[in-house]
Amino acid sequence: QVHVVESGGGLVQPGGSLRLSCLASGFTSDYLVIGWFRQLPGKERERISCINRGDERTHYSDSVKGRFTISSDKASDTVSLEMNSLKPEDTALYFCAVSTIGLSPCGFVAKGAYHYWGQGTQVTVSS
Repeated sequence: QVHVVESGGGLVQPGGSLRLSCLASGFTSDYLVIGWFRQLPGKERERISCINRGDERTHYSDSVKGRFTISSDKASDTVSLEMNSLKPEDTALYFCAVSTIGLSPCGFVAKGAYHYWGQGTQVTVSS
């Protein structure tokens, strides 16, 4: 049985850092794409980063490029998102999702191809 579980959200001051983790277990293929998305109330979910677990190539949206870093640890089935220089506009509900369409670079994987989603973790950036 597959599981996708996020952790690590919380409240942080502007300019601060936070690390999110995604445990994606029960998948039999190594060629998965793991994506991080975020959603503001009333807005569409936005993909901010992804990683192909096979070749570890990554992709970032312009809104987070240079500030966020995605990484994968196959041994623990975990994908992490290190978020630095956080801004109030980064405040959102963050989701981890898994696609079994292992395209590389992962930016080619459409949002509709992510079929396994976690429940989300809230990130609030405020002073």
